[in-house]
Formats: sequence, C-alpha cells, structure tokens
Amino acid sequence: MYRVAVDVGGTFTDVVLQNEETGEIFVTKVPSTPSDQSIGLMDGILKICREAGVSLSDIRTIIHGTTVATNAVLEGKGAKVGLITTHGFEQILHVARSWTPAPVSAWIGFIKPDPLADLTNTRGALERISAQGEIIRELDEDHIRRQIQELYEKSVESLTISLINSYANPVHEQRIREIATEINPDIPVSISYEILPEFREYERTLTTVMNSYVRPPMQKYLRNIENKLKENHMRSRVGIVRSDGGLMSISAAATRPVHTMLSGPSGGVTASAMIGIQAGFRNVISFDMGGTSTDVALTYDGKPRVSRETKVGTFPVKAPSLEVVSIGAGGGSIAHVPPTGALRVGPKSAGADPGPACYGRGGEEPTVTDANVVLGYLPSSLVGGEMKLDVEAAFKAVGKIAERLGIDVYRAAKGIYDIVNENMYGAIRVVSVEKGYDPRDFALIALGGAGPLHANALGRLSGSFPVIIPPTPGVLSALGFLQSDIRNEYSKTFIRTLSQIDVRSLIRELNELGKEAEEWLIQESVPKDQQTVSFEVDVRYFRQGYEISIQVDKQTLIQNGLGLLKSQFDKIHEKIYGFKMDIELEIVNLRAVAIGKVTSPSLPSSSPGNEDASHALIDKEHKAFFDGEFLPTPLYDRALLKPNNRIPGPAIVIQKDSTTLVLPGYVAVVDNHMNLLIKEEV
Repeated sequence: MYRVAVDVGGTFTDVVLQNEETGEIFVTKVPSTPSDQSIGLMDGILKICREAGVSLSDIRTIIHGTTVATNAVLEGKGAKVGLITTHGFEQILHVARSWTPAPVSAWIGFIKPDPLADLTNTRGALERISAQGEIIRELDEDHIRRQIQELYEKSVESLTISLINSYANPVHEQRIREIATEINPDIPVSISYEILPEFREYERTLTTVMNSYVRPPMQKYLRNIENKLKENHMRSRVGIVRSDGGLMSISAAATRPVHTMLSGPSGGVTASAMIGIQAGFRNVISFDMGGTSTDVALTYDGKPRVSRETKVGTFPVKAPSLEVVSIGAGGGSIAHVPPTGALRVGPKSAGADPGPACYGRGGEEPTVTDANVVLGYLPSSLVGGEMKLDVEAAFKAVGKIAERLGIDVYRAAKGIYDIVNENMYGAIRVVSVEKGYDPRDFALIALGGAGPLHANALGRLSGSFPVIIPPTPGVLSALGFLQSDIRNEYSKTFIRTLSQIDVRSLIRELNELGKEAEEWLIQESVPKDQQTVSFEVDVRYFRQGYEISIQVDKQTLIQNGLGLLKSQFDKIHEKIYGFKMDIELEIVNLRAVAIGKVTSPSLPSSSPGNEDASHALIDKEHKAFFDGEFLPTPLYDRALLKPNNRIPGPAIVIQKDSTTLVLPGYVAVVDNHMNLLIKEEV
C-alpha cells in the first residue's frame, strides 16, 4: 500500500508518493489551481500514480497541507461572521492591542484592518461570569434568542460566541450555542471555550472569530476533496496538516480550521528536523523558498520550536504553530526600482499565472527566477524538462532593471540575486540571533524549488554550514507531511504564584488535562502503544505581560518540586532575553499535548561510491556569471550521483524538482542518504 502527501503552494502543487513497505518515494509537481485547490490536488494524485504505475485503490492515506484558511484571511474572502459577546464588551475587536507591524512611528502610517466580525453584526448577551467561574448574572435566554434571530436575518454565514471569563466556566457559551442551533442548525457555531479556553479576551475572541471566518470556505473545500475522491472511487483516509505539524481528520479540520493557518510551512520544518538528524545535525535552520515567499524556521536539538501565537496578516492568532518567519521573497518575487533609485526585490510576486517572464506565459516583470536564468544558474528547462524556459524573455525583463540603473544586464541580475539573499538572511537572524541562538552553530537546510539556488550564498552570509540540500528539496514540505503525527492540545488558564500552590495540586490539574488528551486519542483510534501525552506549564514573572512555555515531566516534578520550574524558567529567560530576575514566578496556563505516533517508513539509503562524480557530468561547457565574470560551471545530473561523490564549485546540479548552485570556493559532497552537503573547500 501507499501514502500520498500533497502540499499546495502559490505556484506549484507538490506531490510525494511513498511505498509503505520499502520506503521508496516518487515525486511530481503540477500547477496550482488557486480558484479551487482540490483540482490541483487531484491532478497531482492522478499524475503521480500514472508515473509510478500505482492504482488509485492502493492509496491508503492522503496527507494534505492547505492554504485555504490562510488565503481566506489574507484575501478578505471569508464568511460573514456574527459575534456574540458579553453585554458591554461589543467593541472588543476594535479595542484590540496597541501593536503596529513595525517600529519607530509606524502608528502614523499603519491602518488598522477592519475586524473580521463587523460591529453591526455584533451583539451583547445579558450574562456575567466571574474570573473564578462563578455565575454573577444568569443568562437571559429570551433576549439572546432575539439577538441571534436578528443576526440570522442579516444573513450571517457563521456565528462566534465568546463571553467574558468563559474560559473559567463555559456554561453560558454552551447554552447560547444550543439556542443558535435550534434556530438554524445549518449555520456553523464556534465557541471560544472549545477553540481557546485561556484568559485574555481579545486573543480568545479574535482566534474564535477567525475560526468562524474561515470555517465555511474550509468546509466547502473539504467537501470538494471528498467529492473528487468519490468520483475516482478512492476510499483513502485523509489527514489535514495542522499549523503545529500534527495531523487532524477532515471533520476536525472542518470544525477548527484556525489550526490550519500555517499548515503548509509546517511540513518543511518537520522534514528539515528529520533530514538534519539523518545527516548528523540536530541543530538546523531551514528556509523554504517557493515561488511567492520564503519560510524560515529553527530546529534546536532535533525539535522544531512551537509558538503559541502567530500572525496571519496583521491579526495575532493564538493557536499552536511551528515557529516560522515568512517574508515576500520567492522565485516569482518582482524586482523594481522605486523613485529613490535603489533596487528592491519583492514582496510583490508574479505568482503562478503569468509567472516569471521566462515561463513564457505572458509575464513581463523581472523576477528572481529571470535573474537566475540570465546569470546562467538555471538550465533551459524546469520540472524535469516538462517546462521550457524562455531565455530571451528573461533577458528582456531584467534588461528593464539594467536600463533603469544604468548597468549591464548581468550586473542587474546579480543585484537581484544578492538582494533577495540579503532579505532571506534578515529572516534567518530573526529566528536565530533574536532568539538567543548563533546561526554559526547550525546547519542550513534548503527547501523549495528555488531554495537550493540560493542556499550556498545564504550559508556564506549566515556562517551556517554545512548547507544541506535534501534529495527532493522542491517537494520537501510534502515529504515532511509523511512524518507528521496525529496531534491535539488541551489547555486551561490556571493563574497561581508558586507560593500559592504545591506540587500535588499542580499534578492534579495536569492529570485532568491528560485524561482529556487520552480520551481524544482513543476517539481517533490511535493504538495504545502509539499514544503519548506530554505536559507544558506557561510561566512568567509575577504580573508580567508575557509568559514562557516549559515542558515538564510529572515524575521529575514530583521528585524535584516546584523549584524545577524556577530553574528552567530562569535558564530559558536568560537565553532569550539576556537576563533573569529574582522575582516571584507565576503560573498562567497548563497544557496537555496528545500525540498519536504514525509509523513512517524510513527513507532508503544508497550504496557508497567514490569521490569521482564525472559519470554524472552532462555539460562541462556551461558557463555562469560570478563576481563580474563568467566562469566554467559544469552541469551535473543529480539522479546519477552516488554517496561520496564530490563536486567542486562552481557547479550546477540539476534534478526534477529543483536546481542546486555550488559557488566557487565550495564543494558539495553526497552522503549516504543522498543529501548534498556544501561546505568551504579546504
């Protein structure tokens, strides 16, 4: 039997097919279909099955990373949302937080986005619950019934219920949902206690509203997938990738789509951790450079960093996700010269249609891909020879930049290449230096179709070596999906200083959350021997505005006492912020993380060869532009390489899903798992 992983990107949809018995993989790409991603998904599955000679009936599992929810928010194409909150708090989304997307007077030019739930579609419930969960005012059911009917008459497509202090007692939220369902069972209802049962009403309300905003388009998309599978007589189990790298069922994704906001990038991070460990490096920085954007992430000691809050556009969403920094730098990023006369690259992208000028689809704007063609870094075809590149169109497009700057076309192309690299280097510093890590202590892993072309240069900027190019960098996110485990989280707000509690009461609270997590794993039909539940405690200095998540082992906590939390907190705080203080600590939230381990076939290794890579040489006459001159830059076919083969730079290694550039003064060596390891030539 086989498993298929599908990663939908802005330009291409990547598909990986894996034999569950042998671990053998097949990869392919198809153009993305932004109007309905399920079309590209099915096209990719059909194509890879044809190429591998596999029957559709042999596909046991489909694992899918999707950008439907993210795109709905970024493009403003979500549902019309109605919001019910406690009377007197109707402006909660407008009050928000005093945050701007950039420092130094950014508030002058920052235009706050319209809330995802309009104030005219917001109603206040006559009720009140205290922060301790006590009912201060009973819910006025007749009043709220009239309010809901008003909203439904205004044609709201999705309803959010987020009451003050409901994290401490959800009884009123649950009753309002019952009333709403009685009035119209077809309108989906999201309640904050189920989406984010934690304090801080703005983040809780916004996250729940965003869940409602993307729920109808996500439900429609998932129905399209199910219909296409039925049309092709497929009974495969479908897993949707969560933002934190775990998996959820189609029904769970339809109910809580806010957990898929960073579904796509998480696959690349998961795969990078696996590739790094495989190559002997537990500390890695990955950058996934696609057609539209680049996602950068850091993995420390083999574990990707998990963030409890991320931003979708300018909205701070509090949902667990792998910590990824995204910037508008991709192969399709458009170069332009503003009135200041300084060359800029991105964030605007040519996308999949028309795409870069060299794609020959009518694009005329100069892009990073066009610059790579002009410099000789890209061969004359892409996607395994299926897409011919229009070299003349690339020169014409980049020529516009050269003319504007008054330089020749090659220096203009090199400028585009260098600037996009500097942009990505800035993102690397955000995930490393700004978090207390030195990038020189990490290996660099390149993902995405465009990543390996820029990896060596980026490693030189950051000092991160070796630079690792996996066997299938262009589809590595999809490959990462195959390593994803079933995952969910259960949390609660529990605000106590360490002096106010003892270990037994803390363990009792953790056990309650752990029981919920175990029950969920049973519902998901995860075998007992594949179930694990881990625990986290969010801790801060007393009354501090932010907290740090600390992983705890219950047995170790019992043995060492609450002093263990303090020592761990001080260590992490000092690493991130450079200092620690002798101030009382306060617990804020408790969390149980449920994981159902998925058996993932290991990637096959190859028998070793020797250093001579001449058998893979396909063009020794090729030349490329480096530092003001053209140098002989032989082309190698990656499919013909063997472990221990050594390729001195400058050189270009071509393959079906990507192209790797080895700079002068560097050498690429093939390891036993067919990774290319690029380092300085000694």
